[in-house]
Amino acid sequence: MRRLARFLIGVVLGGGAFAGYLSYIGVGNVAGRVTELAPEAAVFVVLFVVAEGLADAIGVWASVNPLGRGLSKRQSVQFAMAGDFFDTLSPAGPVSSEPIMARFIGVTTETTYSDALAVRGVAKYVKSGAQLLLSTVLALAITVGGSSPRFVLITLGGAVVALAVAGVVLLRFRVAASQVVVVAVTPIVARVSSLYRDDPYDRTVVEAAVERFWSRVLLFRDRPGLVALIACGGVIEQVFVAAALWTALAGTGATVGLLPIIAIVPLPQASSIVPIPGSLGAYDVFLGGALAVVTGAAPASTAAAVLVVRTVTLPFGLSVGGLSVAFLRGWRP
Repeated sequence: MRRLARFLIGVVLGGGAFAGYLSYIGVGNVAGRVTELAPEAAVFVVLFVVAEGLADAIGVWASVNPLGRGLSKRQSVQFAMAGDFFDTLSPAGPVSSEPIMARFIGVTTETTYSDALAVRGVAKYVKSGAQLLLSTVLALAITVGGSSPRFVLITLGGAVVALAVAGVVLLRFRVAASQVVVVAVTPIVARVSSLYRDDPYDRTVVEAAVERFWSRVLLFRDRPGLVALIACGGVIEQVFVAAALWTALAGTGATVGLLPIIAIVPLPQASSIVPIPGSLGAYDVFLGGALAVVTGAAPASTAAAVLVVRTVTLPFGLSVGGLSVAFLRGWRP
């Protein structure tokens, strides 16, 4: 009950924050811009959203390739769509959806949960790094040209450095990190496995799982082609999201450049730490404000563009993604 209460409180706070944001910049102004959206612009927004979902399958295929026989192209699309579903509904977006997806990937590839969690962890790390690196390069070019605030570049550059340092530290001290994980996770694994096994899993099973996790992570050192493919997939997704936002802005009458939008796309993902479905409210306010800052468009226009794009992405992720989830193997323990 407490989890449900926190969840509902989060929804109310997130929705309230977005409502307050719209009220601050003018609900009438935002509504007016949304209703002015040209039909052809709406069609292109839908196409870009669908293309972004399909592009995610590139990284899914490349990351799962080392497991068993990997995934077919059709399965990769299915898992990408299912991932969108859990990204929307899980408490912390991709941070909490990937552990869920690892279960289904392990079953489909006939490997283990730790194997699947490892390759998807690498995929998320590489994808985030590639997107932030592209954003930093674009922000540098825009800042030098004098058309973007310097703090945007500092924020993006700091995120790249923090991500790189975190990766190096984690690999350098992976033995100590593994010991901490084993101590923390063993009681949980023993308790959960006792619900469906007469012989619950013990510490040795957890240690073996952690060892498999690291062996899968380190395997990518010898698979640079797969790493590059994951990075390319992430960049393609970033461009499609930016194209959808740019189209929505153009459709509401705001003429802005595409490159600043591409640069700012990864930053609002930080709002996924807010335990709200789809980061409702937090993501919208963050992205709308960031777009206004980097593009110079009116806040009412950026809020309208975000509202249009989110009106497409959330139902798409829930409907097509939900259908994909229904056909996944691995629901039973």
